Amino acid sequence: MSSTATPESIFQLGFGFWGSKTLLSAVELGLFTELAKAPLGADELARRLGLHKRGALDFFDSLVALGMLKREGGKYSNTPETDLYLDRAKPSYVGGILDMCNARLYGFWGSLTEALRTGQPQNEAKQGGNLFDALSSDPKRLRQFMEAMSGVSLPAANAMAAKFPWRNYKTVIDVGCAQGAVPVALALAHPHLTGGGFDIPAVRPVFEEYVARHKLQDRLRFHVGSFFTDPLPEADVLVMGHILHDWDLAEKRMLLKKAHAALPRGGALIVYDALIDVERSRNAFGLLMSLNMLIETRGGFDYTGADCVGWMKEAGFREARVEHLLGPDSMAIAIK
Repeated sequence: MSSTATPESIFQLGFGFWGSKTLLSAVELGLFTELAKAPLGADELARRLGLHKRGALDFFDSLVALGMLKREGGKYSNTPETDLYLDRAKPSYVGGILDMCNARLYGFWGSLTEALRTGQPQNEAKQGGNLFDALSSDPKRLRQFMEAMSGVSLPAANAMAAKFPWRNYKTVIDVGCAQGAVPVALALAHPHLTGGGFDIPAVRPVFEEYVARHKLQDRLRFHVGSFFTDPLPEADVLVMGHILHDWDLAEKRMLLKKAHAALPRGGALIVYDALIDVERSRNAFGLLMSLNMLIETRGGFDYTGADCVGWMKEAGFREARVEHLLGPDSMAIAIK
């Protein structure tokens, strides 16, 4: 046996769900929102969160060891990251996606082995349903899903607002817009932009509420439709974020062709996802997201930037390129 090899990394990954569930429960309990008000000692924090004293101290100190909390002078406080991104009172809150991970994905991922053996989804579809039908029929679950999409999209949207040359375009439509986090972020950063979002009817009130909250009703409006049965709205720029990976290859190609048809000459399509690196060995999040599509969809999968560029050119775009946004996310940009 090697004198240098240890099982430490194996155990860290194998027991990784311990730390994951600790964070997810903290978000569910509103711990970071409470600490954003003021640092608190263990007893008072436990009281405010309604926790039994037996596990509270270990819970809080585990979050310190995991880098999610600070502890000084016997009081707990948020880190700069958790204060910015996990305080529900802040517009930068991204915990919606963690709420969905906790309520839905955590349980479904327990059936990953079955998904790998059968190739079949392990979510609501396992009982013969459809994810999007199930969500649209339940307003509470739909809102949770929309907030999750905002949480996962907002950092990428802010990076996109800074990196794409929006000064050259006037209108933008987010296809599959969910709550509207992307067009809102773009409109806030670029006051000349107008446009909105395109999604199914059940999404409309959630979108309009979010847009009104940011006082952008005069610049952003909701377009009702299905990107499978209806033409896409016309705009200078169309955005598809965390949309393309939901569908099989034929459906991906169909959506790109519909985008090409809706754009004017010189118009741009932006597709962003956790694009997998060409070597398929570095962007672990993108590869794991593709496994999540195995669990969540009947044919969806994630893909490399080169894959997307190839599909875009097949759809008729004259040029396409890939630009990194932040973290695991990149955008493929195509010009008609």
